Amino acid sequence: MKRFLCALLCALPLVAQAGAIGKLKSFIAATRSGQAAFTQLVLNKNGERLQSASGTMQFVRPGKFRWEYQKPYEQIIVGDGVRFWLYDVDLNQVTVRKLDAALGSSPAALLSGSNEIERGFVLKDIGESNDLDWLEAVPKTKDSSFENIRMAFNAQSELVIMELRDNFGQDTVLRFSGMKRNPQLASSLFKFVPPAGADVLGDE
Repeated sequence: MKRFLCALLCALPLVAQAGAIGKLKSFIAATRSGQAAFTQLVLNKNGERLQSASGTMQFVRPGKFRWEYQKPYEQIIVGDGVRFWLYDVDLNQVTVRKLDAALGSSPAALLSGSNEIERGFVLKDIGESNDLDWLEAVPKTKDSSFENIRMAFNAQSELVIMELRDNFGQDTVLRFSGMKRNPQLASSLFKFVPPAGADVLGDE
């Protein structure tokens, strides 16, 4: 599951743009911060459910984010602009990496990074389904963990669904709700100090 936990993603209402690519670019250009609730499903290549999870997320662009998985297991993922932290509460274990190395051509890089979306991804509008505009983002680098990412926007230009297909044919489906656009978020949300006694692994 850990490779999906960077999917630091968000959905914000914006002025309507033509097509999903236009809506994505507007989102990147106009959004400084956001917070939302999310649900996550992981499906195997046959469409069978492997995992499900839910929680909340906050972010401040560029490069700062906090995802808290509340069910079924507590995990906290923090990007402080320099490092990526993953804390498994049950194991009392912290994994830390340099932020750039942890993200790469990931959804977090796509949505919480710079405005230059097409530097790392090839974008393609793939039409409308169930009143949602869809696009596909394919990483340009071969070392990405993802084969492609599909994003769906509603009529209010909110990003409501992301589908991530990894290199093993598994799909992760993220759905967002209760999004708040450009809220004032405490800087302490994006700082992480390993709890006393926690095992710390990685390149801190």
